[in-house]
Amino acid sequence: MVGEYTFRGQGAAEIAASIEQAIDQGVLPPGTTLPPMRELATDLGVNPNTVAAAYRRLRERGVIETAGRRGSKVRPRPVTTARDAIRLEVPPGVRDVSAGNPDTSLLPPLGKALAEAADRYARQPMLYGRAPIDDELSRLARAAFDADGVPDGPVGLTSGALDAIERALVAHLRPGDVVAVEDPGWGSLFDLIPGLGLRPKPVSVDDEGPLPNEVEAALRQGARAVIATSRGQNPTGATISPQRGRELRAVLRNYPHVLVIDDDHVYGLTELPLQPLAGSTEHWMLVRSTAKAFGPDLRLAVLTGDAVTVGRIRGRYRLGPGWVSQLLQHTVAHLWRTQTLDITAVSASYAARRNGLVEALAARGVIARGRSGMNVWVPVTDETWSVTRLMQAGWAVTPGARFRLNSAPGIRVTVSPLAVHELPGLADAVAAAVRPDRTARFE
Repeated sequence: MVGEYTFRGQGAAEIAASIEQAIDQGVLPPGTTLPPMRELATDLGVNPNTVAAAYRRLRERGVIETAGRRGSKVRPRPVTTARDAIRLEVPPGVRDVSAGNPDTSLLPPLGKALAEAADRYARQPMLYGRAPIDDELSRLARAAFDADGVPDGPVGLTSGALDAIERALVAHLRPGDVVAVEDPGWGSLFDLIPGLGLRPKPVSVDDEGPLPNEVEAALRQGARAVIATSRGQNPTGATISPQRGRELRAVLRNYPHVLVIDDDHVYGLTELPLQPLAGSTEHWMLVRSTAKAFGPDLRLAVLTGDAVTVGRIRGRYRLGPGWVSQLLQHTVAHLWRTQTLDITAVSASYAARRNGLVEALAARGVIARGRSGMNVWVPVTDETWSVTRLMQAGWAVTPGARFRLNSAPGIRVTVSPLAVHELPGLADAVAAAVRPDRTARFE
């Protein structure tokens, strides 16, 4: 019993389901320590091995984590927890710079693209048994990959970048394998990896991407996969530089059996050149999402990779969803073919706000990072204090704990909703929040 909750079950599956239900209902919040296995076994009248098996199931699904003698506890973001349930609540009157959404005014109009897609669909609707990938979209995607120096490979589609990453990991790894990930890094990826029964190995990131010596250390320690963000890294804005790209590729070539995944999720938002790691090893994938450039509801990502990896992803996709909607495929093909999105203007708009905030903070003695993308990362001493102070000042930012494994605390600011004239006021509030007067009282 934890608090007022009584665990139930006689078998491992029943016990695990009882714990998972309590977590899903919020009865066992993140961080709750679970009873020792022998104690729970005595309470339920079962063998301790049965409870051990239940805990193992929950751990492999990313619901709980075990810290040696300190026991098992509910993960900070268990995979059973809906993302909406852990979002920052923004009170009325507070500016929300926490959500990580693109600037809707920079998204291209979809009317003509959707109308053309509907017209094509009327002439030739998608039916069972037809090719899952539109020929035009495949050609356009491959041409863009070629222009950016991505090695030759077949093209595949998934419903977003995270979907592609999950399928690539499942295609090559087994539960217990280690995955090298950027830290700070994408919070959803930190949830996905343990949810697949895999183990994350954090690798530090600077403005030029993952540190080569830490990538090599992770590989020496047995990492079976490396996931790197090409540009617009979330949350720091890091972009792999030409020199860093050469260094990372040199490291990876010494580990030819490792799976390498390039995440180019901000394709269409930045003019910084791509430095792909793709092709450094036998198995690789580079994925591009349309969500940031065309809108989060356009759930489509194009990918390429070695024939084995792409073939496995395609095969598993056919066994599940079958294909990505042809209406979406035709829509994206139209947007790419007509070059509806002005990448130069979009990139400049985000850069003006991002660089403006970084410079305004620097003028106030605050170091911040934001080389590309739509976010600025600000190191802080105390995330809770800083987030609370900023909320009182009228700004909702994201606590860095969502993006960290072992790295130092920070806060993430999304610049998308901001106008340039608002940057000085936000910089004043951030500077006051990261250098707090500990004698101050919260109202």
